[in-house]
Amino acid sequence: SALCGARGSPAADRAPGGAAASGREAEARRRGAEGRYRPGTAGARERASKAPGRPREPRQAGALRGPRRCTRGGGEHPRQRLARARQGGRRGLRPREEARRARDDRARAAPDRRPRTHGSALFTRGETQALVVTTLGTSSDEQKIDALIGETYKKFMLHYNFPPFSTGEVKFLRSPGRREIGHGALAERALAPVLPTEEEFPYTIRIVSEILESNGSSSMATVCGGSLSLMAAGVPVKAAVAGVAMGLIKEGDEIRVLSDILGDEDHLGDMDFKVAGTEQGVTAVQMDIKIAGVTRAIMQEALEQARSARLHILGVMNRTLARPHSELSMHAPRIITLHIKPDRIRDLIGPGGKVIRGITEETGAKIDVEDDGTVYVASADGESMQRAIDKIRAVTAEAEVGKVYRGTVRKIVDFGAFVEIFPGTDGLVHISQLAHERVRKVSDVLKEGDVIDVKVLEVDRSGKIRLSRKETLRKPSPGDQEARS
Repeated sequence: SALCGARGSPAADRAPGGAAASGREAEARRRGAEGRYRPGTAGARERASKAPGRPREPRQAGALRGPRRCTRGGGEHPRQRLARARQGGRRGLRPREEARRARDDRARAAPDRRPRTHGSALFTRGETQALVVTTLGTSSDEQKIDALIGETYKKFMLHYNFPPFSTGEVKFLRSPGRREIGHGALAERALAPVLPTEEEFPYTIRIVSEILESNGSSSMATVCGGSLSLMAAGVPVKAAVAGVAMGLIKEGDEIRVLSDILGDEDHLGDMDFKVAGTEQGVTAVQMDIKIAGVTRAIMQEALEQARSARLHILGVMNRTLARPHSELSMHAPRIITLHIKPDRIRDLIGPGGKVIRGITEETGAKIDVEDDGTVYVASADGESMQRAIDKIRAVTAEAEVGKVYRGTVRKIVDFGAFVEIFPGTDGLVHISQLAHERVRKVSDVLKEGDVIDVKVLEVDRSGKIRLSRKETLRKPSPGDQEARS
């Protein structure tokens, strides 16, 4: 109570001059609110001591300083106590970091943790753990970005989630904020350079990182786990990627660079320098500093230590999964790429999308068509995919002169028969091309619904097809003609 006794307390009221002091304090506060001076400042105390009719007494001078703050440790100001704690904490980082450097078992990697997913990995480093899942999709699953410069699409996405329980807190699960968006963008940039091209791997890739515990760099744990999950999903990445967060302690001319910093080292240190890359080089960096700047020597030392730590982590990752799986997960879709002429796209889509929708509903496969005639057929079932491919080729195929096709008789006329060789594509078999012998009546040889083999004789400029059934039949020998006669 002696340290924390404020004005207006019973002890202050009983002290000599307490009522007068309280009155002058109220007057000083009123005048301070009017902008004349602030009570408690050096200028206010000096003006109050020189004012006429106001003898400077210890109690009265103390009244102008306002209430005393309640502090522990013999009246130490909270800012002083915080500075002392910060300085002590910074000194405590060195033995903590040196003790941790001797331990090589902080990093643990476990791919294929979730068997039902397309690819997954659990990466743990110290008290930081990330469960990362990779999902493969088709071109229709690309993220559409409606920007000022126009619409763009992303085939690779990385989403980073930081739930409250990862730091032992009980809070509402909210939508991603600035921190989650920034960490996800950093990890996405670190993994993007090692991804295959669209021609090599025509899949849309989405990575989701769920942070399970955090006392360090969870974004770099996301990079390591994301690289493992990509390889577990069978994505042919160029190389494995790992990341590490570097720290800095600077006291005067003394400098210490820390590797794989913890949460306290990030909070009390002077730098947070994240470096991600492969064995050959760096793919992404990010630096936050709390000092005026860093020198070239500090950057060189930090990059050298980061490379050493990165190679160590890559060694741990390679011991669990050194290269991508040769096959995709049984639950992932298989994608086959076909190429058709751009002018045949309308035949595949049909009026109002009737044709392509019918193929999708009948086979269960997913079909995406690009403007240049590239067709992607995706399905987890190989049989369904093959049936969809056959139907697409039948719809978009073009008749080749000299080739034999099996078609269905759709209509019989006096001068011949119309035979459908592709869905929606038919040709005319003239009555003279029905058989080697003379045919008096078409209905004597064919009827509607018959399946016959025909050979393409000609395709004119308008696209009309002339067919022949006679060319697919064996020519009768002279003996057959004599026997017939």
